[in-house]
Amino acid sequence: MVTRILPAVSDPDATRVLATLLSQLPDSEPLATATDSTQLLNTLAHAAAESVADLPEAVVVHELIGPVPALELIREIALRFPAVGVILLTRDTSPALYSAAMDAGARGVVGLPVGYDELAIRVAAAASWAMGVRRHLGAAPETFGGPGGTVLAVTGAKGGVGCTLTAVQLALAARASGRNAALIDMNLQSGDVASFLDVQFRRSVADLAGITDLTPRVLEDAVYTHDTGLALLLAPGEGERGEEVDDRAARQIVGAMRARYEVVIIDCGTQMHAANAAAVELADRAILLTTPDVLSVRAAKRMVRLWDRLQIRKAEETVTTVNRASRHTEIQPALIARIVGTPVARATIPANFKELHTALDAGRIQDLDHRSTVKQALWSLAAELGAAAPLESPKGGKDGKGSRHARQDKPGKAGKSGKSGKPSGRSAKSLKPSKPAQGIDGGTRPAALPPGGSGAGGRQWDDRGSVYLPARRPSGSRPSAGRASGSRKPGADTAGAGTTRTARPDGQPGPGALPDRLRRALRDDRGALTVEFAGMVPIIAVVLALLWQCVLIGYTFTLAGNAADEGARAATSAAAYGDPGAACESAAREHLPSAWDSAARINCYVSGNVWKADVDLATPVLFPGAANLPFTVHGSAGAALESEGD
Repeated sequence: MVTRILPAVSDPDATRVLATLLSQLPDSEPLATATDSTQLLNTLAHAAAESVADLPEAVVVHELIGPVPALELIREIALRFPAVGVILLTRDTSPALYSAAMDAGARGVVGLPVGYDELAIRVAAAASWAMGVRRHLGAAPETFGGPGGTVLAVTGAKGGVGCTLTAVQLALAARASGRNAALIDMNLQSGDVASFLDVQFRRSVADLAGITDLTPRVLEDAVYTHDTGLALLLAPGEGERGEEVDDRAARQIVGAMRARYEVVIIDCGTQMHAANAAAVELADRAILLTTPDVLSVRAAKRMVRLWDRLQIRKAEETVTTVNRASRHTEIQPALIARIVGTPVARATIPANFKELHTALDAGRIQDLDHRSTVKQALWSLAAELGAAAPLESPKGGKDGKGSRHARQDKPGKAGKSGKSGKPSGRSAKSLKPSKPAQGIDGGTRPAALPPGGSGAGGRQWDDRGSVYLPARRPSGSRPSAGRASGSRKPGADTAGAGTTRTARPDGQPGPGALPDRLRRALRDDRGALTVEFAGMVPIIAVVLALLWQCVLIGYTFTLAGNAADEGARAATSAAAYGDPGAACESAAREHLPSAWDSAARINCYVSGNVWKADVDLATPVLFPGAANLPFTVHGSAGAALESEGD
């Protein structure tokens, strides 16, 4: 906002000094100096004759102005032009003179010689007061909604709901509409506004916490001007410094930014502390962001109740905004409004992270494509909240087609053949004269159909107001002749009895219907899964074959040890009455399966007083009897001979 300042000074030296200081004030426009009281009153009267908006916001009156004394002149201005803030320049700064100046109608007193900081503070306060009076009189610009600019506080119900993204896009939308916009990162411990906009700046909101008087020069040093023209007051890089910002500092910072900028967006994050609680309380509009899931909606309800208990903000003064909205989710905005107990913004933000991840990873969210559905939804939200001008419908893209939100569907076949040609699909809904009634689950019901009534094609609207079901056929009735003779329209529903219909009488897909694009995506996913599974089959087969081969090797070790043990014991038994060697080999082979027996080598011998049996077996490859591995498994056992005395 540009502050017009009219100086009234008769001394030439004081005029030069004052003109120099006024020209250095930010966002100020010094007017031609009035050299006496008569010229000053005539100038104000001439401006007021046009409109109240043409009056200067501030008038600086020197104590030596004449011929009317300064206090009398201030009283005259206050009576005739109440929408002008008057500042008195005087050497006498005693409490008596200060009281007299306030009684006369002055909005501030500045001691001589004039200092820049004190003059800037008084001029800003006088201009803010003047704008408040003009809003009350209905003569202020529409861009202001408080004692200065419009302040919007964006708060998340819980972490990860997109609070920072929403705040940044609201600020960019306000700046793109030609308004002087600022963005304050009040998420003091983990603010990410600098990361979103690729900014590195040493100053932060914590640097303003210990300053009593936030002069325009001090504020200008702490604010970073982005390439987009957006003014940024960032969160501290060290999270522990966030404790320096208390509620008093937050109120002072928000008030100073409000007086300087037309639109101020505050990213309050999701954690409530004294600083962002004060920001939410001071904001003209509070936006509570949530996603359509149970945890986030519960967190939003807790946040609203917390604000009410702490008397920060009433529920009806909060606007809940739904992020990642989809018509396929069970939790719709109407249900969220009933649970949370706050109004819900008409603009919802779609769930389409693919449009965002490139810009987010690059740290340049300002480069997000204008055709992005997420960006269009957020800028529509900014227009709904009054932070930006309403969006204009795009006329077309590179391919000559408009955007998805602005494009009307093409006429149906009847229109092409020269008939009346009613629009089909979604455009038919947009051209209905009556607004469809809303169902309990967020669906829509045509106004002409009562609950349980039948629609076109014999379909019925159920009592919940959200799904069309096939009309029940009376018992004993048969299909009509036209249906039996194959007169069904091409593309009509051919599902069997008992199947839920997803098409509505007005031609729109019902809640259970899938769009063609989604159906194609699912079909493509099925093909991709088939290919991936086919590629994994050889790997799975190899792994199973290796496991089975390991089982065969272990089983071969077991067979070799058992055969050697049986052979040794048979040899000791046959040593007293027969051929121990033959008995040993025969017993060992008896305990071997045929696939292992054919290639088995058995050796029985006496070592001292012990009969020993060695068995060497070949391990089959996968299938016993087909082929063997190039190594053998050895098993050995021994049994002591029985003495003759025993």
